[in-house]
Amino acid sequence: MADESGLGQLGQNPESRSLTIADLARSLASEPTVQATLQRIVDMAVEEIDGCEGAGILLIDKGTIAVGAWSNDLVRRIEHLEFEVGEGPCIDAIWQRPVFESADLHDQILEWPKFVPGAIESGIESMLAFRLFAVEETLGALDLYSGQRGGFDESARAFGAVFAAHAALALVGAQIHERDLATAANLREALATRDLIGQAKGVLMANQHIDADTAFALLRTTSQLRNEKLRLVAEYVVETGTLPDH
Repeated sequence: MADESGLGQLGQNPESRSLTIADLARSLASEPTVQATLQRIVDMAVEEIDGCEGAGILLIDKGTIAVGAWSNDLVRRIEHLEFEVGEGPCIDAIWQRPVFESADLHDQILEWPKFVPGAIESGIESMLAFRLFAVEETLGALDLYSGQRGGFDESARAFGAVFAAHAALALVGAQIHERDLATAANLREALATRDLIGQAKGVLMANQHIDADTAFALLRTTSQLRNEKLRLVAEYVVETGTLPDH
């Protein structure tokens, strides 16, 4: 294809896959964030799945679909098209069946009348989509693109299914890791806020000769009157030695 942003510019697949299944699993699970994991999935799909010249991911969260990752700008445009018109192999893989292949997109013109013309115009001739799921939870779907009709053979379909299974597990692991990091950050902030409030109480007790309960009541009342977080009021007291004006 002449367009330099097209599928043919994404790189060539190796004659044989260079990774074992174990290597594949470790590589997919090596990224520290969800977005980095999504990008690793689409990049490795192009490298490791025979016939795959581009890859993208549509994600689903609480019934809402969003574009998650893409291997290049052409794929990004087509993934957004599929998302916007609400039809295509990735959409069907999410809602209807776990694997959806179109060996010739021209055959799906009646099924996907809004998606197919744009995909074909971009140089895409065949697609293969796998649902990404863990247990019973659907995470989204992985789209594989080819600029050739019948671009995916039986070997690609078989290995693609294994790849998608490991990709889903890696994505779940990244999601759990990010949630754990967020929980830890919230805990650290809560502990820091508790210490700050304790310091502020001590300042008020010393300066106003009041007990701990009264000092905390002053902090809380000031927070409410100023419509300001208790942590910010406590920070002001520690820095200035007095309560902010109401």
